[in-house]
Amino acid sequence: MRRPTPSRPDPANRAPAAGFPRRRQHGPAWPAIFGLIAAVTATCGNNVSGPDLATFQPPVPEALSLLFVGNSLTYTNDLPAMVAALLEDGGHGPVDVRASAYPNYGLQDHWVTPASRGAIDAGGWDYVVLQQGPSATEGRPSLLEYTALFDAEIRAGGAQTALYMVWPSTARSFDFDGVSDSYATAAASVGGTLFPAGEAWRAAWRVDETLALYGGDGFHPSVLGSYLAALAIYQRIDGAEERNVPPRIRRGTDVIPLDEGLADALFAAAVEANGAFPPS
Repeated sequence: MRRPTPSRPDPANRAPAAGFPRRRQHGPAWPAIFGLIAAVTATCGNNVSGPDLATFQPPVPEALSLLFVGNSLTYTNDLPAMVAALLEDGGHGPVDVRASAYPNYGLQDHWVTPASRGAIDAGGWDYVVLQQGPSATEGRPSLLEYTALFDAEIRAGGAQTALYMVWPSTARSFDFDGVSDSYATAAASVGGTLFPAGEAWRAAWRVDETLALYGGDGFHPSVLGSYLAALAIYQRIDGAEERNVPPRIRRGTDVIPLDEGLADALFAAAVEANGAFPPS
């Protein structure tokens, strides 16, 4: 390891009712960039995956390694691949970023899923990143309970427990504070690391409220929304106060260029969000 210097769905996971107003897809500052992002949305990765324990190999010790344990808010647009690319571009290679992520899963589902438990128990990770639905209300007790249960196993394997804070649907935008509090409380309860992606979204909207961070269903992220979530994770790990990665969205060899100003604004939003939740 190397560190750098089927459950009852949460009602907040449901997509908004038809006809609920969406945020505009094109902001005034970067319309051409949004058009390019929209053009590749149909081909973005939705990598439902879990480790095959028959062939599973733990990460090599020299790699900076993260294991995501979550659901479609993790695998939509292949967030883990975006995080890996940012870490590589930021000079943290070699990196090993993998996921055990399935539709509609909460942490209680992963607790009874051998692929998820087995990957954690194998050890060798720097971070195990836990994520479930927004969990502002009904999902909060299970988020707190299973974060504590997983934390014992994660620490036994020598890793740091991390929480990937998500966001509510547009239909439940009033739940943003509750989502933030639930994930921050879960992370603090185990002395874990918080990756405040949902707060990075809000910070970005304070600069430009037209940024299209939601996808078409008003709940899952757009490519840009996933990228900003990945930036929040990267910036927490790297610690840079100013952008130190190229202005692009990359997943492996799939690259979308970004305007320099937009790239700087998104990175600044990640810095602001992480600054609101200093490490304990």
